[in-house]
Amino acid sequence: MAVKKSRGIEDVLHILCDSVKGVLSTATGTDIRYSPMIQKTNKICLKPDIGCFVVFSGGFSGLVVMNFSADSAMEIYQNYFTSMGMPEEDLAILHTSDEVGDSLGELMNQCIGNFQNALKKEFRLTVNQNQPKMIVLTQELLVAINARIDAPQYRKVSFETEKRHPFYVELAMEKTEFLALYPFKEEEEIPDVEALIAEGKINAKEEVSIKQNTVDEDFMKELGL
Repeated sequence: MAVKKSRGIEDVLHILCDSVKGVLSTATGTDIRYSPMIQKTNKICLKPDIGCFVVFSGGFSGLVVMNFSADSAMEIYQNYFTSMGMPEEDLAILHTSDEVGDSLGELMNQCIGNFQNALKKEFRLTVNQNQPKMIVLTQELLVAINARIDAPQYRKVSFETEKRHPFYVELAMEKTEFLALYPFKEEEEIPDVEALIAEGKINAKEEVSIKQNTVDEDFMKELGL
């Protein structure tokens, strides 16, 4: 019988970081990097300038938080839309704009979707999530998980954009250990990051088109036409 390898929160976090790096790099057409060092912390927080969180349940319970500086949020947002062919002059210029928060929320949703697929592939686990919530912040906000979690663990990883603007991924989950009950191979199906991004960009273009049409209609009404 094969020796059972124990896997825990660091392994889950590694899968999450690979998903974030893969999705954001593909979506923006830039090099997104993350630190090889993991921080053990005693809390999980939403921090300025933009924070986003997702709650998990199912195979395990937990919470993922992504915190963006204003510069990293704008760089990711701008690269995401210019890669779709949108002119820079049509983009928002402030990180507090709804367009920036909406696009980052959509990208986080894609990151988590890729993470769920990779987790099922490697661990044969299924987790459910709520819709990502994006918040513009001026001060730190402590996040508590509304679920019963025994001995929660907290981890944090630092990321950088291509222009070296920082953002952070934090994971909180129940203290747990995964052991293989019997030998098994990873599922052969690999999450298609490019297909995921392409679908997200189609949705983003449709949202921009709808907003533009609404603006045009309102303008015509103001003219009495």
